[in-house]
Amino acid sequence: MTDVRTAIIIGGGIAGPVAALALHRAGIAATVYEAYPSTADGIGGTLALAPNGVAALRIVGADQAVTDAATPMHRTALVIGANRVDLPVLAGAPPLRVVHRNALHRVLHQRATAEGIPVVHGKRLTGVRETATGVTAEFGDGSTASADILIGADGVHSTVRNLIDPHAPGPRYTGVLGFESVAAHTVDVEPGTMTFTFGRRGYYLYWSEPGGGTRWGANLPQDRPMSLAEARAVPSDDWRQRLWAAYGDDDPGAALIRTSDPDGLQVSGSLHIMPPVPHWHRGRMVLVGDSVHAPSNSSGQGASLAIESAVQLARCLRDLPDVPSAFTAYERLRRARVEGIAARAARINHAKAPGPVGRVVMPVMMRMLMKVAMKPEKTLGPEQRYTIDWDAPATTERALA
Repeated sequence: MTDVRTAIIIGGGIAGPVAALALHRAGIAATVYEAYPSTADGIGGTLALAPNGVAALRIVGADQAVTDAATPMHRTALVIGANRVDLPVLAGAPPLRVVHRNALHRVLHQRATAEGIPVVHGKRLTGVRETATGVTAEFGDGSTASADILIGADGVHSTVRNLIDPHAPGPRYTGVLGFESVAAHTVDVEPGTMTFTFGRRGYYLYWSEPGGGTRWGANLPQDRPMSLAEARAVPSDDWRQRLWAAYGDDDPGAALIRTSDPDGLQVSGSLHIMPPVPHWHRGRMVLVGDSVHAPSNSSGQGASLAIESAVQLARCLRDLPDVPSAFTAYERLRRARVEGIAARAARINHAKAPGPVGRVVMPVMMRMLMKVAMKPEKTLGPEQRYTIDWDAPATTERALA
């Protein structure tokens, strides 16, 4: 085991609390520092947890509470105009779980509180001082905190990433804004089915909400990125008009927008991905979650990969003899897997706004893909069946992607 006994974690979203819980289980005391003044209620919409993400949550004792708050998706389908293709499923695998980010935050923070892990809000990191034996975080309010290591779980706009490497790449804008709402309209699909739809002018998805109606999300094409604050400053009626212009000629897109309350429209702002980050760690600082790997939402794996990485980092710190070897082993265990999944998602992302010809050709291509390339065990198996053996000692072995 390293001589690490304490850790500062910057970021209280998903990876931060999971890392704190896993470190606690490894015998390392962590404190989570979050820039927001309170748990980030209202920030973000629904996210997907793949079976591998739920398996990683099981290690920190949060799986049951999360699945209780989630909706299982047993089937997925792709629709382009009148053409529908049922996508393959992985035999014997648990269903995909969709859960609101707020609910996931609450579960993780409640679990951290139950384990006695401090979560301190209103602390925005501004700088770091390192010594041979520790690290001190400096916050915008003038306060400081010291520990053996510092973990950056502060998202795609990570401050810690830039402190590790001032030349590190930043997030790339995907060209779309995210929206979500619940419509009174009921779609004619079997409950537990997530439908991905390529409309005439944009991409959207939907599923039946257990409490009634239909939850839907849209990726609205937008030339320039907008911050969350900018996007939320736009009146809901203005966004509704833009959504109607994009999806009002689609079925069921028109009904979904028409029967959704504008005040209930969840605006997520610009969607970003992280390109490969050359340096995951330096000295006593290391990155985890979206700060170092944030694939397109097409992957369905963003949150799950963040949870996995948080657990693997704790495992390496538990078992390896010093900080450099622990951080190096952690990167070796994770890089190939997360970058491989990100590359697959990027290929899918290119097809999210097909033109008129693409709308005609894509159903044929997709059916060919179903028969020839998309063998679930080959394509989805390595992603969704992946589990972390917490009880096995971490070494410097290279993990399969």
